Amino acid sequence: MQTKTFTLSIILFLIAGTLFAQRTAPVTSEDSLNNNISKSSTTIGGYGNAFYQRDKNLGTSRLDLERFVIFTGHKFNNKISIFSELEVEDAKVSGGESGGEVAIEQAYLKFNLNANQYIVAGLFIPRIGILNENHLPNTFNGNERNYVETFILPATWRELGIGLYGSLNGLPLNYSVGLVNGVSSGMFNHGTGIRDGRFEGRNATGNNLAVTASIQYYQGDFKAQLAGYYGGTVGVSKRKADSLNLSSGIFGTPLAIGEGDIQYARNGFFFKALGAIVAIPDAENINRAYANNTPKTEYGAYVELAYDLLHHLRKLHDQQLIVFVRDEKLDINASVPSNGIVDGTLDQNHVVAGFTYLPIRNVAIKADVRIIHTGAQNPELIVNPNPAALPYQQNNNLVNLGLAFSF
Repeated sequence: MQTKTFTLSIILFLIAGTLFAQRTAPVTSEDSLNNNISKSSTTIGGYGNAFYQRDKNLGTSRLDLERFVIFTGHKFNNKISIFSELEVEDAKVSGGESGGEVAIEQAYLKFNLNANQYIVAGLFIPRIGILNENHLPNTFNGNERNYVETFILPATWRELGIGLYGSLNGLPLNYSVGLVNGVSSGMFNHGTGIRDGRFEGRNATGNNLAVTASIQYYQGDFKAQLAGYYGGTVGVSKRKADSLNLSSGIFGTPLAIGEGDIQYARNGFFFKALGAIVAIPDAENINRAYANNTPKTEYGAYVELAYDLLHHLRKLHDQQLIVFVRDEKLDINASVPSNGIVDGTLDQNHVVAGFTYLPIRNVAIKADVRIIHTGAQNPELIVNPNPAALPYQQNNNLVNLGLAFSF
């Protein structure tokens, strides 16, 4: 059933590629500053979301102010601006309690070179995937971010570095190239892939670096992108790396990521699709050094179709009522080295369906159900099992109700 569902999604992807598109992103203070049209030198904005979730298998429910972000920007002149975001997750952070986070999500300077090129320097989000640059919660369907861009391409993946962005005169092409700090394979965790290996601006190692690049093609409402990342995962000294039998240096013990996506829309219909693959060729050496069950390969893909039920009602042209369905397939341990252990629960298929109502472009009310199917649990990974724990269930449903906003 899982394979058939994903195969059907691929067929829909091929059929719909010339029929649908991406809706216009809401206008925010950050948009105004980025487009050099803000009415004041200093701008303040932000975004946030909260939702209710019911877990069928556990029989539990939770409510969470998932994130609240304040954006502050300043235009020094027409050439130089600063962009910054401060994020609080799960409403608060208390000493001795798990959960919650306060973090700088972005803090970079933007230097406009000319009408077609600019440079960013500082803590910024490289252009890879869809959600990284477009993660405002009222711009995507579903209360939760899609899992492919949460674990395979960890969303809002910011690092310290420098990037060049531009477009080509006379051609519908945008491009970007960046140089940022690498990640740490010692912080990789079983079950979350490379996500916990990010530094996100905190005491990042400078011995290992990474390059990232993208190219976008756009024509009317159609947009297609190819993006990649290649970098080192060992930033410790050569002496320590040698003792761990790991390759050090700028690109030592490398991590490679490839990603492609398309977005298109027409007459109230919306379509988007994305595929990504992660390769860690020296995973066996990482496992030997850190015993963190790092995989050699991860992959993920999703296809989403949506329709605005209010599109043809001219009196309600500022409102949208979008019904959608999204099929997500990911495997965080698609292949493992000889000293790794396969975890079937990380081979997952998610079907998400629901609606998004936008009374105005910057406010969204959402409802969705997530239907989850995974592979079987591996008994070798169960250490000191809780005698009260329920048997693992490969199928589950999550019901989500929530709201989101940006300004």
